[in-house]
Amino acid sequence: MTAVHSMTGFANAVRRGDGLEIACDIRSVNNKGLDVRLRLPTGLERLEQPIKKRVSEALARGSIAISMSVRPEESSAPAAVDEGRFRALAATAMRLAEECGVAPPTADGLLGLRGVILADDAEMELDPDTTARACLEVVGEALEALVAARVAEGEALRAILTGHVETIGRLTDAAEADPASQPAAISQRLKEQVSALLDASAPFDAARLHAEAAVLATKADIREEIDRLHAHVASAREMLRKGGAIGRKLDFLAQEFNRETNTICSKSASATLTAIGLDLKAVIDQFREQVQNLQ
Repeated sequence: MTAVHSMTGFANAVRRGDGLEIACDIRSVNNKGLDVRLRLPTGLERLEQPIKKRVSEALARGSIAISMSVRPEESSAPAAVDEGRFRALAATAMRLAEECGVAPPTADGLLGLRGVILADDAEMELDPDTTARACLEVVGEALEALVAARVAEGEALRAILTGHVETIGRLTDAAEADPASQPAAISQRLKEQVSALLDASAPFDAARLHAEAAVLATKADIREEIDRLHAHVASAREMLRKGGAIGRKLDFLAQEFNRETNTICSKSASATLTAIGLDLKAVIDQFREQVQNLQ
């Protein structure tokens, strides 16, 4: 049995070492196909195609948003103060405070000014190839975690969908067993209607009426719809048992379930059969809604 994947999920991965902190966040939501959108740090744009290739190898469907950041580790970037700039700013701030009659500056306020802490503006001297390899490895870790999250949710959806299919199967059995859907009951009902018409008005052509009644009886028969529903239920059970990328196939089956049920409702001549048809439509809608989340 192959795992079933949901299309929704979130995962992240962080790696610290060699003076760097590399982080990758991946979010996945429903989509008809596979759409990958990236936010990469400046200078790492060349990773776009390799990352998209890895995603396409791991996932079949979904809208995938990947965000990466690369920054120096705090422990590896000791703060260095530009003391000359600090003193100059402090002197200017003290003078303006006296002239304007405001509170004097504080040391932490001055240290927060741009350019005072040199580490804030220091450029990292990184080997591009080493950084690129590390980034791809982190993406791979996050992608692996995303796949695991989508599988976990997919297995939960498999159980829910299996329950819906079993309900559809039971309701199909109930529609098949309903007395009003039996060919004999349909024929008897039409015979009574034809007899009433013949008794009420002599000019009717009896042979023509019986022929029309036979046509109506054929149209009112739901055996073909019931047989197709049974076949679709069997197909859905088998797909859910095997697993894999079954979202599109189950979505198609949901449409077929709905088509046959609509026909049954249109042919129904009894309140009980109509009620069964409406129950079928309700569970089919729930089934199709959940199927939209599957890869």
